[in-house]
Amino acid sequence: MVRRRLATVETRLDSRSWLATAVVVAIAAILRFANLSHPPGKIFDEIYYARDAWALVDRGVEWNYKDGGPSYVVHPPLGKWLIGLGEWAFGYSDAEHGISVPGQLFTTAPEFGWRFSAALIGTLSVLLLIRIGRRLFGSTVLGCAAGLLLAVDGYHLVLSRTALLDIFLLFFVLAAFGALVLDRDATRRRWARALEAGLDPTLRGRAGRPPGGWRNWPWWRLATGVLLGCAFAVKWSALFFVPVFALLMLLWDVGARRSAGVPRPWRATMLDGFPWMVLAGVLMAVTYVVSWSGWLLSNEGYYRLAERYPQAGLSDTPIIGPLWNLVQYHQAALGFHSQLDDPHKYQSWPWQWLLLGRPVAFHWVQPQGGCGAAAGCAEEILLLGTPLLWWSFLPALVALVWLGLARRDWRAGAILLTVAAGLLPWFWFALDGRTMFFFYAAPAVPFLVLAVVYVLGAIASPAGMSGTLPVDGADAEASRDRRMIGTVIAGAYVALVVICFAYFYPIFVGLNIPYAEWSARMWLGNRWI
Repeated sequence: MVRRRLATVETRLDSRSWLATAVVVAIAAILRFANLSHPPGKIFDEIYYARDAWALVDRGVEWNYKDGGPSYVVHPPLGKWLIGLGEWAFGYSDAEHGISVPGQLFTTAPEFGWRFSAALIGTLSVLLLIRIGRRLFGSTVLGCAAGLLLAVDGYHLVLSRTALLDIFLLFFVLAAFGALVLDRDATRRRWARALEAGLDPTLRGRAGRPPGGWRNWPWWRLATGVLLGCAFAVKWSALFFVPVFALLMLLWDVGARRSAGVPRPWRATMLDGFPWMVLAGVLMAVTYVVSWSGWLLSNEGYYRLAERYPQAGLSDTPIIGPLWNLVQYHQAALGFHSQLDDPHKYQSWPWQWLLLGRPVAFHWVQPQGGCGAAAGCAEEILLLGTPLLWWSFLPALVALVWLGLARRDWRAGAILLTVAAGLLPWFWFALDGRTMFFFYAAPAVPFLVLAVVYVLGAIASPAGMSGTLPVDGADAEASRDRRMIGTVIAGAYVALVVICFAYFYPIFVGLNIPYAEWSARMWLGNRWI
């Protein structure tokens, strides 16, 4: 009975599951890498991030080549370092500043170089979501459905084909969540093995706990801390997920001990598990500081000049001085973010995001000829979610609340909390009138997809996604009929999302199409223009 309470949602790792995974990931990769160099030149905020990324590779700090001095930037460097790796490998060119550098591995169109890392990370995030979904739901089909829906989401596709930071933030937050789920499973397996070996959980001290030793350390929990540090080193908004992930760690630890029969599981968790949570937090902070290594080891970066040290003598200390300088830099950047209220054509409010109320145009031109339309042509890259998928998010979240309460399912709670971490803080900032954009929602998108897939799983398997109780006779036949009908409904939904994506595909990748066809895709009129 205890073993059953400690059971995790797992499925057998077989070659078929990896084959299905590979097919979906291949679809995602083709969509993200095909004609990646189009459109030519820097689009939207690539003008900042592609240049800053090359400066990191070239000088170790963001640099203003026009003025010959360090650039003042307000985002941490890790995402730009990753963009810079693509530029280092495939080449970088900036005609405005007379820069043309061949790739160290291959020389391609420069646009491919600064978009390569985003396309790679976007593809890997689809892989992650498949395996996380499979782990959560105990189903290869549902895991691949989650990956396919993410692969054909126009919002995710556009971010995967543009040198912006948000796809890297999405990836590291998702990876941290995956590590956290693996930590939960590992903790419960550790207790189950110990109980099978004769452990008495009612004993005090080490006698009532699973065996220690470095092999039994919560390595996935520590990995969660490192991955959250990487996310924080891309954008500060990753901090919204820290309290949620800490809460999930705590609740899952208490749940494992309660299932194992530990008396006073909260007290035991605070004594045994909480120190590891603190260590994960320390690793997160260390990872973040390490991401600033190029700036810390340079004397050229903004706020790294000796005269900027606020106290006498700090410029002579090799460690404390640069770290204090880094604190000052962060204070200045925090002031910038807190006062960002300038109006922008494409700004939007959080309550508009899931409704696709104000997408962002990354690229727009009207080419002369070339599309076979006498009335004119249009070429646009619009940061827009695949409408059918995105308009499913709110109903899915409502259903998830109901299903989670009815089933008392930890998976529903975990998905809801992570969605809340990705979206709700922005409602608070909206009260101050802060300027914000649709792409701020990026880290929540994989979890919104998981919410949809959870509901699809409930439709396709009414008795639960991880298996059903055996039934006989008419009940068994009725159950099979419900499964068949549910599976058809779920499959039809996924097929319709794919069709919807195909229809909007030209405005996700900037294809040159007749103006009338472009206009037909502006379903919400001026809100999408």
